Amino acid sequence: MIRKSLAAVAALALLAATPAIAQDLTGTLKKIKDSGSITIGHRETSIPFSYLDEKQQPIGYSMDICAAIVEEVKKELGLAQLAVKYNPVTPQTRIPLVANGTVDLECGSTTNTLTRQKQADFSHVTFIGGTRLLVKAKSGIKEVEDLRGKSISVSQGTTNERVIKNLSDKLNLGIKILNVKDHGEGFLVLESGRVDANVSDDIQLMGLRSKARNPNDYVVTGRLLSYEPFGLMLRRNDADFKLVVNRTLSGLMRTGEIEKIYAKWFDPLGAPITPTLRTAFEIQALPE
Repeated sequence: MIRKSLAAVAALALLAATPAIAQDLTGTLKKIKDSGSITIGHRETSIPFSYLDEKQQPIGYSMDICAAIVEEVKKELGLAQLAVKYNPVTPQTRIPLVANGTVDLECGSTTNTLTRQKQADFSHVTFIGGTRLLVKAKSGIKEVEDLRGKSISVSQGTTNERVIKNLSDKLNLGIKILNVKDHGEGFLVLESGRVDANVSDDIQLMGLRSKARNPNDYVVTGRLLSYEPFGLMLRRNDADFKLVVNRTLSGLMRTGEIEKIYAKWFDPLGAPITPTLRTAFEIQALPE
């Protein structure tokens, strides 16, 4: 009996020592392994985070980061090949498409808020910006107070929309708001003269300005009206997949590779990394 008991204890000890990776896959990792593919949600006009190039292929800062995550997922699952499917999203569709399983990882320019965390999870912070104004250089508009009685465009379903509405009410500015589907449309209505300003995150406004036919005709102006910490979105309550995502990001931050990716996309816009963002990277560069 003693020998049998010792054998049983040894067997249990061996079982306890079995690596965690031997456990059955669940959630997004199981979905990816079973299908042999991962679906990336991307934006079409969110420069320089996620937008379409001349060949209509998604490129940008967030897309480069997500490419590194895809490689880590392949390694985690022991896959020689992993097909990447791209699914365009808008401010209105991005959260529902992540929540319902259509998109596995949203690689765009989404602000991490406590309200949004009720519907989706977020990765480490990948960028920090704030709401500002894009106006025509000759408009005379410098700050949000100069928009009294004027019209603006803003993407529906964004934190920028909420910020500008709240400020208009608080300061009694009477701003007329035209909701648009994305950043590209927001700029087009400004270019055509339908609105006096386009409201969005400062860096995206710089990106839109850089792609204008005459960039000097436009200026990004005003103080920061909000704090916008961006992250990649994934489904809620999926700890294993979130760990792979954040492990990748921590590695990029620990080695300094993320600053090289940042420089590739933001230096051409004249937007060097800020001390606040560099500190965020240093804090999130968790050890293995």
